[in-house]
Amino acid sequence: MKLLLPDWPAPAGVRALQTTRQGGVSSAPFASLNLGDHVGDAELSVVRNRMLLNALFPSEPVWLAQVHGIAVADADSACCVPQADACIARHAGAVCVVMTADCLPVLLCDKPGTVVAAVHAGWRGLAADVIEETVAAMRVPPDTLMAWLGPAISQPAFEVGDEVREIFVKADPLAASAFTSGVQGKWLADIYALARLKLNALGISQIYGGNHCTYYESAQFFSYRRDGVTGRQGTFIWLENPETS
Repeated sequence: MKLLLPDWPAPAGVRALQTTRQGGVSSAPFASLNLGDHVGDAELSVVRNRMLLNALFPSEPVWLAQVHGIAVADADSACCVPQADACIARHAGAVCVVMTADCLPVLLCDKPGTVVAAVHAGWRGLAADVIEETVAAMRVPPDTLMAWLGPAISQPAFEVGDEVREIFVKADPLAASAFTSGVQGKWLADIYALARLKLNALGISQIYGGNHCTYYESAQFFSYRRDGVTGRQGTFIWLENPETS
């Protein structure tokens, strides 16, 4: 199993990891560490893949039913599969996770290590302010937060129409810098840059990651734009130190 550890100066009690597509039991086109139970993979394979990871966590992660919205689940009290696109935790041992296959996963934690969050931020979620909603739910000053941007589709592979660009530029004229001209009236969108603008506007300046591409790194990551039928990788965060619970 190949895992990535976020390269950021998170406090000692914060733990996080990023899965790749390598090291599971699923067959093509979901090969092999597919964590999504909604993509057509065999149910037993997904269960086994999740079980392979469970040994790394203090508890079962709070899996979300993601809908490209802005709802924020609370991992401390979740008792089912919440329909949400972000998750926060304040209690030690509660594990937040989001699944992606081109959309941007964002991890957040505060510098004292009292609260963490995972955000599923595709362009729809970014435009609808899922990051802002998550930060508000964390209930700490935004300037005490740091962020890590996980693997997502890079600008050269992320073609969008005028309507997508207009949504972002209307909300923030600075967003124009995140788009370059493509072919036949299309635009190439930099989802990492759009997220950084959102985070900066909130007062979050410590931003790390953002150096992978799910589309071009086919051996490492699932990509919906590249493959259509594909699996999902997971981005996890939790608090380990009991003193922060």
